[in-house]
Amino acid sequence: MKEVEISKNIRAFRKARRFTISELASRAGVTPSLLSQIEKGTANPSLNTLKKISYALEAPLFSFFINNEDNENLVVRNGNRNKLSSKSDDFSYELLLPDMKGSIEFILMKIPPVNNSAKEMKAHIGEEVCFVEKGSAVLHLRDSIIELGEGDSVKIPAKLEHRWENVTSEEVEVLFAVTPPCF
Repeated sequence: MKEVEISKNIRAFRKARRFTISELASRAGVTPSLLSQIEKGTANPSLNTLKKISYALEAPLFSFFINNEDNENLVVRNGNRNKLSSKSDDFSYELLLPDMKGSIEFILMKIPPVNNSAKEMKAHIGEEVCFVEKGSAVLHLRDSIIELGEGDSVKIPAKLEHRWENVTSEEVEVLFAVTPPCF
């Protein structure tokens, strides 16, 4: 088994987010010197430091521990998707890419009947393009409410507060791409 190269993964995420070492260090509350050493593999970060870097990059901590070894790792098989977070067993965000190292995220969100993506509106640094694959959903977009049916799509600009709601008795599936990755 190949050794996990956390340092290279952190550097790849930083570059994908277009942060300098100083910018990321400031966001994470660590020194640029320490971050540089971590990226070079000459310093071993504590779990707490990794959490700070993960939060600053808006990247799941587990993604620092994933290696891509061959072309098969470019494929994500149905049933083998990484769940990014979940409010319950029924609600899920599933990563449709093998990792989160690139310049875009592709995610499947499943909202169970009469449920929502979050109680509070949320915003993030990434711009989103969303496509309702199955069912119909309500998108709360800042002060607006937008009803979307199967086959509809919407662009959500970066840093715009929003949340999704399923008011129907059927599961809703929404595909979305986010750039830069920020989930």
